[in-house]
Amino acid sequence: MKPILPGSAIGVLGSGQLGRMFAIAARRMGYRVHTLSPDQDTPTGQVADVEVNAAYQDLDAIAKFASAVSVVTFEFENVPAATAAAAERNAPVRPAGQVLHTTQHRLREKTFLSRAGLPLTPFRRVASLEDLTSAARELGLPAILKTADFGYDGKGQFRIADVSELAQAWRAVGERESVLEAFVDFEREISVVAARGVDGEFVHYGAIENQHRNGILNTSLAPARVTESVTRQAVEIARAVLEKLDVTGVLCVEFFVCRDGRLLINELAPRPHNSGHFTFDANVTSQFEQQLRSVCELPLGAVTQCSPAAMANLLGDIWSGGEPNWAAAAAVPNVKLHLYGKMSPRPGRKMGHLTALANSVDQAHADVQRALSTLVGKA
Repeated sequence: MKPILPGSAIGVLGSGQLGRMFAIAARRMGYRVHTLSPDQDTPTGQVADVEVNAAYQDLDAIAKFASAVSVVTFEFENVPAATAAAAERNAPVRPAGQVLHTTQHRLREKTFLSRAGLPLTPFRRVASLEDLTSAARELGLPAILKTADFGYDGKGQFRIADVSELAQAWRAVGERESVLEAFVDFEREISVVAARGVDGEFVHYGAIENQHRNGILNTSLAPARVTESVTRQAVEIARAVLEKLDVTGVLCVEFFVCRDGRLLINELAPRPHNSGHFTFDANVTSQFEQQLRSVCELPLGAVTQCSPAAMANLLGDIWSGGEPNWAAAAAVPNVKLHLYGKMSPRPGRKMGHLTALANSVDQAHADVQRALSTLVGKA
C-alpha cells in the first residue's frame, strides 16, 4: 500500500484537546486536518482546516466527511460503531472500527483481554441487582462497580464497601449493564503509550507513572519510578495488546502495579492518552505525530526522550478565584504551558496542562507542582 503523503487531508472524529494536539502535529508536517463533532468552536476546530458540525448519528454527514479525506482516525473512543462503519465505506479508518467497538465497552474489552490470556483485574458482568449481589459474593468487597459504556475520568463508577451499599450502587450507575471489578490494593498506577504501524512496526514511550485525584488524572511522571523488570513486563503486555487487537495507530494500556510486583491491566484507550502529553515537549516524536505517521503508513518516529518530564493537568477548578496567573507560571523557565482553547471552565473539566523538563523525574515533579501552585496564587 502507498503511504498517505503530506498535503493530504486527515479526518478526525471528535474535536477535543487530543484532536487539537494531533492537528498541530499534522499541520507541522504539511497535512490538512478535517474534524467532525456535534460542537462548534472546538479545541480541534480552532486549529483544523475544516470543522464539520454534525451528530455522530448523522451517517450521511459521516459519509460525506470521510469522502473528503484520505484516512479517518479517532480523537475519543465513544463514537458509535455505526459511525465508524459509515466512515469505513468511504475511507480507511485507523484504528479500525473493530478496535473501537472492543475498547469503548468495558465488558467487551475485559472479555477480550481475558480470552487473550492477558492479566487483568477479576471482574463479573452485572445486568441486575441480583447479578450485583452474586458478583459481590464471588469477588468480595470492597469492589468497584463501573458502567459498561461511556465511562471516563471516574464517571459512571461507584466504590462498594459493604453489602448495604449494593442497591445504592446499582441506582448510581443508572441500573444498566455494568462491570463489577475486584478491588486491587495497588502500589501505583502506570501506563504504556505505544504505536503500531500497518506493517506491524512497534514503538513505545516506556512506563509512565500516573497519579489520580477524584478519578481524574492529576500528574504523570516519565519515566515511571518502577524497576526495569516492571517496565519491561508492561511494554511486553502492551505489545501483545496492540498485536492481538491488530491496531494501526496509538493505544494506551493502563496498569495497576500490585504490591507483589504483578501487573494487572486496568483499561485500554485506542488513541493518544492524557498520560502521554509530556511527549509533545520531551520526545523526538510525540504520541500525536506517531498517530499521524501510523495512520498515514509512514515509518514510525524515534521515541527518544530528551529529559525526564512531569505533566500536570489544569482543571477548570483553578478558575474558581478568577483568571489564573499565567505570567507567574510562564516565569518558571523549564515548564511549558498548554491551553486547549476551551472558553468555559468548570470543575473537573480539562482546560490545559503543564509539562516540566528536568534532570530527574523527581525534580520535574517538584517543578511542575511549583508552577501549578504559582498559577493559582499559592506560591
